[in-house]
Amino acid sequence: MALKSDYTGQECSIARTLEVVGERWTFLILRDLFFGLRRFTDLYRHLAIPKAVLTVRLERLVAAGVLARTESQYRLTAKGLDLWPALHALNDWGNTHLAPHGPRALFLHVDCGSVLVSGGFCAGCGRIPAVTEVEYRPGPGQPPDPADPVDQALRPAHRLLEPLLLG
Repeated sequence: MALKSDYTGQECSIARTLEVVGERWTFLILRDLFFGLRRFTDLYRHLAIPKAVLTVRLERLVAAGVLARTESQYRLTAKGLDLWPALHALNDWGNTHLAPHGPRALFLHVDCGSVLVSGGFCAGCGRIPAVTEVEYRPGPGQPPDPADPVDQALRPAHRLLEPLLLG
């Protein structure tokens, strides 16, 4: 039996969530927005996604209230910020199961400098910090990519949601 193309009519929170964020590119777009990318052109260059696909994904996220658009910039709304634990969980799972050379991305609690562990807890103080208190650092499994301006901009520690401006 073929899968339906959507989850309309299913009374399931997971199915309804997948209607908003379940497409392949969506979490990568959200990741880049959490990193601080704001402009369409920066998202387009970093993701190497067709412009039409990026446009549709961004429009759907705006329509769902996950993003707000002002001129040529996109920002996560409160609804979008609530997706941080899901992104962290996916990153944690990938670091555990798909990163043979060590974690590719580390997230640290700014207040105490400790790494966030499963569930988004700070290994040092045991709190779950707000996304505004989280810093990204490349992990040992993430070799530098001199051809990627986002990778270069993120090489020093970078607090999530702070604008990441590219040339």
